[in-house]
Amino acid sequence: MRRPLALLLVATLAAGSLAAQDADRSVKDGGIKVAGWKGRIDRRAATQGKTINDSKFMAMGSMLHLSVGPAGNFWRDADVAKGDYEVKATFKEGAMAASHPHSFGIFIGGANLESDTETLMYCIAYGNGTYAVKTFHGAKVTTLVPPTAHAALVKADAKGESTNTIGWKVQGGKPSCVINGTAVKTFERAEVIGADKLTSTDGVYGIRVSHNLELTVSGMALTKLGAR
Repeated sequence: MRRPLALLLVATLAAGSLAAQDADRSVKDGGIKVAGWKGRIDRRAATQGKTINDSKFMAMGSMLHLSVGPAGNFWRDADVAKGDYEVKATFKEGAMAASHPHSFGIFIGGANLESDTETLMYCIAYGNGTYAVKTFHGAKVTTLVPPTAHAALVKADAKGESTNTIGWKVQGGKPSCVINGTAVKTFERAEVIGADKLTSTDGVYGIRVSHNLELTVSGMALTKLGAR
């Protein structure tokens, strides 16, 4: 029995080492440096003493640059999408050393974002060529699509860098997660509206990020669509 126990101990130590290497970082001179933008980190990171100031959110010409510590959301209260619309932005991921791929994307349906009962739904991409969709309702997180591979996504190159345009199209009551111009998943309204999910696809839209990312975000825009 000694050999299996020894192997188990080695595996446990290795897993702990990887987790430690990928703990939430704190970015020097952090905080939100762009007027009108707000941010909120996830509850897990907050219970560990992290704050939004452990990330840096700044302008870089016409683009935004995010040096992310803990996972969280960034938004402007004035950015509200209603009815039939499309919202998207282009994300360029910079190289980062990590034990697993990290994610980034767009959320919609945001309401009460600074409260304990916030709601939102996000579409995110990972550098390994997968995407996922989740809703938040307070502390309740519902996975609508687990990380799933799709040919529309651009995988990170050997340097760990990738560029993907990510967003949402809502038309006829049906929201679609759209990546690089392809609707990778379309939902019926009943799938996303309800208890512990969204109250509406109308609401604030913004940026969703996992932890420990270097991102440049450009071309964030809302387009109103005609009802079909």
